[in-house]
Amino acid sequence: MSNTAGQVALVCPSCSPSEATVHEVIKPGGQATVRCTACGHTHKTRIEEESEVGIDVIVSQEGDSFAASAEVPEREELAVGEEFILDTEEAIMLVRITSVELGEERRVESARADEIDTLWTRAVDNVAVNLTIHPNEKREESRGVKLQVPGDHAFTVGEREEMGNEEFTITGIHIKRDTTGYEQTKFDFEGDSVPAKDVKRLYGEDESSTAWSVW
Repeated sequence: MSNTAGQVALVCPSCSPSEATVHEVIKPGGQATVRCTACGHTHKTRIEEESEVGIDVIVSQEGDSFAASAEVPEREELAVGEEFILDTEEAIMLVRITSVELGEERRVESARADEIDTLWTRAVDNVAVNLTIHPNEKREESRGVKLQVPGDHAFTVGEREEMGNEEFTITGIHIKRDTTGYEQTKFDFEGDSVPAKDVKRLYGEDESSTAWSVW
């Protein structure tokens, strides 16, 4: 997308002569100088300029939503689950595509940019994660907490977390529906790890010093 200007997909004569890899544009121009991000090889090549189209983008963030727009190469394929940097009036943010709309409320999993009317997204650079904390004593009740964390913060089953006034050990993780690359939606084995941007709800056992005591 245009928000990642400075990077292009090109074949690399050193490591990938048949399939495109991501290259960093070091020096633009008729014969641009580029560097392959996979192997570091630097070479010159002609970069074809591609027309861009404007796409409406709806961003969901912590229950609210607002409209923005993005300029995208017309032949670029966009799909649910992909992430990109979006420059808006509010801020520059990382968003994930949750739905691709072609117009007349027709939604698909993927499409070319010049076919897309609206991209529905949610912000994933900083996210709110719902946490249910179970008591470590039967006389207490479970309680719900909302955590504000970076989207790439990893939560791991079995690990102890200290956030604000909360101290807990993670016992389970449920993931969001718009995530990709997972074979299950619930994780409860020790060592299972999920980034915060993929988490629908955390479950944990209270480890705080304010837990119930017989004294």
